[in-house]
Amino acid sequence: MAFPLSAALLDSLVLSVVESADTYGYELTRYIRECTEVSESTLYPVLRRLMKNGLLECYDREYMGRNRRYYHITSSGKAALGGYRRDWEEHKRSIDKILTEGGPGQNGQI
Repeated sequence: MAFPLSAALLDSLVLSVVESADTYGYELTRYIRECTEVSESTLYPVLRRLMKNGLLECYDREYMGRNRRYYHITSSGKAALGGYRRDWEEHKRSIDKILTEGGPGQNGQI
């Protein structure tokens, strides 16, 4: 992808995935990789920061004899995600205005 991920965009992607269902780190990484390049080593500090800020909680569940750490969005996380989604829509509209509609030379405007 030609466009780098900001911390806020990465936070919003993580919160959005976890909002739909509790998930563990590897599964989360796999899902986010469908839209952008990201490694587990990038996501784990994000998960820790989101937990520290009270936006995610975690719990362990046994899977094939090992513990797997699952992440769950909190009510504060849902509120933050709502803000991220509003900000994203505003940002997307601003970018689309130029990227898809062209600059001031388009449509006879200068």
